[in-house]
Amino acid sequence: MPVTPAEAALVVFTVCNTARVFAYLPQIVKISRDTQGAVAISYATWTLFGVSHLSTVAYAILVVDDWRMAAVFVANTLCCVVIVSLTAWKRAMFGQHRHNPTAAGARPGIGALPDHR
Repeated sequence: MPVTPAEAALVVFTVCNTARVFAYLPQIVKISRDTQGAVAISYATWTLFGVSHLSTVAYAILVVDDWRMAAVFVANTLCCVVIVSLTAWKRAMFGQHRHNPTAAGARPGIGALPDHR
């Protein structure tokens, strides 16, 4: 029995989106090992990815009634939540949430106000 293009597309979609759950793990490990406050991680990007996955969960449940698809995208959403949460924790832990020009390598007087205490 030959595979239809729609069936082939579904298999590729399922494999790719299932594998993506595992692709988040290296990012999570890198953030957890980071000692600089995970400054290279974008809250906006990872939040958008998470919201996009949530919209796919809604589509999977409400439109196509596919609970397996919904489960895969719930897992993707949870990975994004872990990445954003871990980043927030790292930034709080390393003080990256505050603006401190001298800590960022700026020389006094360049980009910073002088201290006149």
